Amino acid sequence: MLWGAYLTLGALAGTMAGLFGVGGGLIIVPVLVIGFGLQGVAEPVIMHLAVGTSLATIAITGAASAWSHYRRGSLHRPWFLALLPGLIFGAIAGVFIAGALSGGVLGTLFGVFVWLMAIRLAVGFTPRVGRHSPRQFVMVLAGIVIGAISSLFGIGGGAMTVPWLSRAGATMTQAVGTSAACGLPIALFGTLTFMAIGWNEVRLPSAATGFVMWPVVLCIALTSVPFARVGARLAHRLPARVLRLGFATLLAVVGTKFLLS
Repeated sequence: MLWGAYLTLGALAGTMAGLFGVGGGLIIVPVLVIGFGLQGVAEPVIMHLAVGTSLATIAITGAASAWSHYRRGSLHRPWFLALLPGLIFGAIAGVFIAGALSGGVLGTLFGVFVWLMAIRLAVGFTPRVGRHSPRQFVMVLAGIVIGAISSLFGIGGGAMTVPWLSRAGATMTQAVGTSAACGLPIALFGTLTFMAIGWNEVRLPSAATGFVMWPVVLCIALTSVPFARVGARLAHRLPARVLRLGFATLLAVVGTKFLLS
């Protein structure tokens, strides 16, 4: 029964991603925490397993998104290459930070982050458009911050990458396309590192490789990609303000749940 729930989760995450223009990690991680709890996974490793599994799903679905943007010419290669070293280093560092934290502390930090995203949506924040691309070392530093926060919370990083690229002078199309490509190395290196640091964890389920639950990854990947298109269609039919406030409310509820756990 839970596997059907994970297929449904993939459909929900894909729809949300297409509908609200955010990565599915903000939806996937909370539901996985609940699902793993129902499966009887040991409490101390649930949060880490949820974050690692979320990153693995993003690595798969993000590859399709990045390829689509690349074919449409919206990937700005110089910015992507400038960010790449920082993204890789930050993604690995973020996982080690997560590994050093207890599940409870990691869950609390996730709740705070989700609340910040809810506030940002509610106030309708739009990134300021800049005119000049930052220097290489500044792009590397930005990549480190984006990669670390993204791997720490199991998200693709678009909520941070798009505003940063807009400030660097990108059009919204370039920012979104390049952000999609940036999410791939974050998810890939984050996934591999979560597998490595959880390799000898005896409290994990037998189907897990480190902190990645592969059957769940497969279920989510199967349904999230096609349903992202459904969400994109709905986004063009529903009022933008209603969508934004609705998702902000949902995130606030999720964030509160983690803060009170």
